[in-house]
Amino acid sequence: MMDWTDRHCRFFHRLMSRRAVLYTEMVTTGAVIHGDRERLLGFDAAEHPVALQLGGSDPSALAAAARIGVDYGYDEINLNCGCPSDRVQNGSFGACLMREPALVADCVAAMKAAVAVPVTVKCRIGVDEQDPEEALFTFADSVVNAGVDALIVHARKAWLKGLSPRENRDVPPLDYDIVFRLKKSRPDLPIAINGGISSLSQARELLAPRAGAALDGIMLGRAAYQNPGLLLGVDPELFGNAAPLRDEHEVIDAFSVYVAAQLASGVRLSAMTRHILGLFQGRPGARSFRRHLATEAVKPGAGLDVLRAAAAMVSRHETVAAAAQ
Repeated sequence: MMDWTDRHCRFFHRLMSRRAVLYTEMVTTGAVIHGDRERLLGFDAAEHPVALQLGGSDPSALAAAARIGVDYGYDEINLNCGCPSDRVQNGSFGACLMREPALVADCVAAMKAAVAVPVTVKCRIGVDEQDPEEALFTFADSVVNAGVDALIVHARKAWLKGLSPRENRDVPPLDYDIVFRLKKSRPDLPIAINGGISSLSQARELLAPRAGAALDGIMLGRAAYQNPGLLLGVDPELFGNAAPLRDEHEVIDAFSVYVAAQLASGVRLSAMTRHILGLFQGRPGARSFRRHLATEAVKPGAGLDVLRAAAAMVSRHETVAAAAQ
């Protein structure tokens, strides 16, 4: 989710669910320690609960970055051991750490010693020619022994050579069953599942007991970003609570308040609206909504009127569609 789940995206997503935990895009330890911390780590208090996802492989650097994250107010520190991009591999972290469970354990132990908030790990079921049954279970045991608070498993292998990052999100086959076997064999380890989950009905199926095990959570990535309207169903369908807002139009109204404040502070409209293009997916007027924002929000001086005009296009299409029924 690099370059996707920035602070504007997370604020937008929080409008639709009070209960879901939000994760930052992966930030490297070097960027956290030496970079523009406010730009990289700053977030709105409304985003809680929110987790900082770190990329790195040096225990001391990860401990330092975790402390900085906690000082900024993050509720969880997550170590990414699943990203397969070339940039990540060149930095010797991300999915290639599946080959080094002892090092990951040292990283987890260092972060646990540095902060009091939960420390979690996101991983794959293996990389390249690894046997997933051996690689995942060995990896899990290592981080458990180091005190990890939860494991988030993307239920695919990552092929570090031969597949692009995009292909690694789709080409390697999903193996949800291995995650259930891991949970059954390690019932005290909180485990969430990730990968290929495109709907809340599928999420409910994965949260139901299977083969004598029940997982503790699900993580949505691309589905939540590309079709954010589904997040309105998270609280009622997965937690039994009312949704914070009634529908996508109320989401636009609520987001407009945030957008106005950000515009006043110098943020460009397109930096925010790029995250909402999929909000009305499958609805009358969705294409007009996307097209208007994509072409008008990037223009110099674009303001709140652009967002309101895009939403009005959807309302007009919905009115016409309703009249035709």
